[in-house]
Amino acid sequence: MPGRSINPNAYKPKDMKKTLKMLSIHLKPHLPYIIIGILLSIAGTVSMILGPRYLGYITDYSADFVLTGNKHIEDLIRTGIILICLYTAGALGTYLCGFFMTGVSQKVANEMRSMISDKINKLPLAYFDSRSFGDVLSRVTNDVDTVSQNMNQALTQTLSSITMFIGVFIMMFTLSWQMTLIAIVTIPLSLVCMIIVIKISQKYFRAQQASLGVLNGHIEETYAGQLVIKAFNQEEEEFKQFDEYNKILRTCGWKSQFLSGLMMPIMVFIGNLSYISICTIGGLLIINGTFGLSYIQMFIQYTRLLNQPLQQMGQIANVLQLCAASSERVFEFLNEEEMTIEKDKKVLPKEDVLGNVIFENVNFGYTKDRQIIFDFNCNVKAGNKIAIVGPTGAGKTTIVNLLMRFYEVNSGKIIVDGISTSELTRENVASLFGMVLQDTWLFEGSIRDNLKFGNKNATDEEIFKALEACHMDHFVRSLPGQLDYILDENANVSQGQKQLLTIARTMLENAPMLILDEATSSVDTRTEVLIQKAMDELMKGRTSFVIAHRLSTIKNADLILVLKDGNVIEQGNHEELLSKNGFYATLYNSQFQL
Repeated sequence: MPGRSINPNAYKPKDMKKTLKMLSIHLKPHLPYIIIGILLSIAGTVSMILGPRYLGYITDYSADFVLTGNKHIEDLIRTGIILICLYTAGALGTYLCGFFMTGVSQKVANEMRSMISDKINKLPLAYFDSRSFGDVLSRVTNDVDTVSQNMNQALTQTLSSITMFIGVFIMMFTLSWQMTLIAIVTIPLSLVCMIIVIKISQKYFRAQQASLGVLNGHIEETYAGQLVIKAFNQEEEEFKQFDEYNKILRTCGWKSQFLSGLMMPIMVFIGNLSYISICTIGGLLIINGTFGLSYIQMFIQYTRLLNQPLQQMGQIANVLQLCAASSERVFEFLNEEEMTIEKDKKVLPKEDVLGNVIFENVNFGYTKDRQIIFDFNCNVKAGNKIAIVGPTGAGKTTIVNLLMRFYEVNSGKIIVDGISTSELTRENVASLFGMVLQDTWLFEGSIRDNLKFGNKNATDEEIFKALEACHMDHFVRSLPGQLDYILDENANVSQGQKQLLTIARTMLENAPMLILDEATSSVDTRTEVLIQKAMDELMKGRTSFVIAHRLSTIKNADLILVLKDGNVIEQGNHEELLSKNGFYATLYNSQFQL
């Protein structure tokens, strides 16, 4: 599998302020719980802040005993009990605050996942065509988990840090405003250092999440393609590719964590400078008799407490960066352009559909600079079987994608029973067609649930009737549990049998029109003949579009469209096209030449 290029330096820092603002919108519905958390945080922090004041009283009692001999035993016991109550209340407030904030972060994560799940169903197929499954999956899983985990930590620590800083500042100011000014002189220096580190490290946090998405994409491809990898002896190459992606992720992770990790030691160093200044000046004031020992002791403790939120802010900045980087990727996904809302569109009742289909001057290209279908015109009568043939890349599957409105035509119209499909809802258009793809898709679950995927009301009798038409009834009856047999990646069901089950699923849907895109590509020739008979019975009275490479299977088609380079170069029935001895005849005869 070809490698993807990743340049960590290409991921420039985004607008962190805007991202956090968007995140706050998701927090707004949970404001009552956040307010309760704030109040609990304030209560717990205030209890912790009052501690040094009472410790100062103990220092005064001890100093008085040394100087006068007064023991103050009752005062000491009372103060000790008060301190125990204060620190217990502080711990309880912090715990309860964390409890509520954890609930908020998990609810936000749950809402994000629900929004992402809803968003996936609203995105056009073009979005998934241009991105790897692993990257999309990483946004849904890793990025949301990162937001949830770090939001909890950021909310809890931010609340306690702000409360601690304000409370300690007030207590210090009441003791001595001069000493308070000395203590806070280092704060601007701390903020400057924090801003510099954040600015440098933010791009690496974003690159870390982006490279994680690419790595997940590679792992998903490697896991899905194990058979091909082993068949071509590419294990070593795949390991080298994984190692390359892993090294990029390691480099981004190392740089982001190292740079953000600098914040804590920087905050500690600057805090120690403040602590040294207070200790030195406080000692001089004690010597001069300006301050008592208890005041200096309280001030030193408050200086420690003042530095604590500053140090925590360094850690919070680290957490916020990772949270913002992941949030950006989630919001980018949620802000992707959706398919247009179709409230005013018409709905064509399935039971009223005849199946007349007209392609009128249809032009289409997946990108603006590469057109695939050129001025395509075709008139399909109700109940006809239309075969679409041509070399690889001619536009056969593209015609089907346009018919199902998976993509919108650039110009022209596709008309069903006199109504343009652009005037119908996508859900309505999809319900008009039963579709069997060459790539089988069955989800993990029982055979019954898989077959009822397009018709929830199908009975077991109807299911077995469809299985019988596909010559799968005997096989299913021989399985343990029969219709309750669970299909998964390790189930003993061959690729051909999976294809037969998808055909049975389409039969149960009972749509008025059919699309068969290489529907028998995974079955043997004998089974193909049996399925073809069942398909002929199924297609009676239904307009059917059949894409086939085995031209022998579409001899009885009412109309054969021969595509080449996006143009219909020939059309007619089998005999007519052979008699022309043109491109179709060349294709048909080439399949029987030795």
